[in-house]
Amino acid sequence: MLLLYSFDLIQVSRYMQGKILITGAGGQLGSVLTLKLQEKFGVDNVLATDLYPKVGFNGHFEILDATDYEKLESIVIKHNITQIYHLAAILSASGEQTPTKTWDLNMKTLINVLEVSRIHGVNKVFFPSSIAVFGNNAPKDNTTQDQFLLPSTIYGVSKAAGENWANYYHQKYGLDVRSLRYPGVIGHESLPGGGTTDYAVDIFHKAINNKPFECFLSPSTLLPMIYMDDAIRATIELMDAPKENITIRSSYNISGMSFTPNQLFLRIRNTYPEFKIIYKPDFRQHIADTWPNSIDDSNAANDWGWKPEYDLEAMTANMIKNLKLKQ
Repeated sequence: MLLLYSFDLIQVSRYMQGKILITGAGGQLGSVLTLKLQEKFGVDNVLATDLYPKVGFNGHFEILDATDYEKLESIVIKHNITQIYHLAAILSASGEQTPTKTWDLNMKTLINVLEVSRIHGVNKVFFPSSIAVFGNNAPKDNTTQDQFLLPSTIYGVSKAAGENWANYYHQKYGLDVRSLRYPGVIGHESLPGGGTTDYAVDIFHKAINNKPFECFLSPSTLLPMIYMDDAIRATIELMDAPKENITIRSSYNISGMSFTPNQLFLRIRNTYPEFKIIYKPDFRQHIADTWPNSIDDSNAANDWGWKPEYDLEAMTANMIKNLKLKQ
């Protein structure tokens, strides 16, 4: 009877908890975050959504265009959604090709998520921001949390506006919105997704397949990066942190490491001595030139204990190990 009673309590607790909704679950970050949330909360408590079906996906999935408010609302009601991780967006490099579309999609989807969360009592919302919110005016080294935002890309403009919307919904409606300013995210789980820092993912795929790599950034372009494992852990740790610990309601700076394409190339060459690189900077170089070299993430460290685990050496070794296993 005691075991049955305990089991019933668990079931009731899970029902009251509701489900977690992820938009953009098929993307670079979303695909990995979905798996981690399934591990943490159980497969039945996580609903992944995206524009297209996920082949071979294990779990609950629905097709969702997050610009469609009515469809989003119906999913939130149907599945008793209590947390939303809103990852659907057009990224930096892709966004510069279609600026008005990027603005429309990134803004409309976020406002839809915030509004449906307000109306239907969603407990927590996660909104990813980016170092793209900083522009040429920001100090290059150890860019601070409270630095004035003057982004130079439409992606950055949409993220800076999104931070203000997140803060507004918290201040006016009490909605618990939390956010991270991701640096370049590097992971082995998926292919590059249209970001300016995606060279740091593609380069590994070329190296393990014994192909030369054409880099669209100059060899000395220093940018803040973070390994996927750290990015996912930071996201979950932020969302798990007590509400009273969250002092930043726009978006937290976080960082893992900073390196140049040449530094990464040389590190990879330790394993693949014949690996070759060609530098052909394109329009993405102009985007990268407006971003910081390094980020001050002391607010995240102080508020909820953020600390990265991966540096360049550890990240490179882990990327090569996992990509080789997939060959």
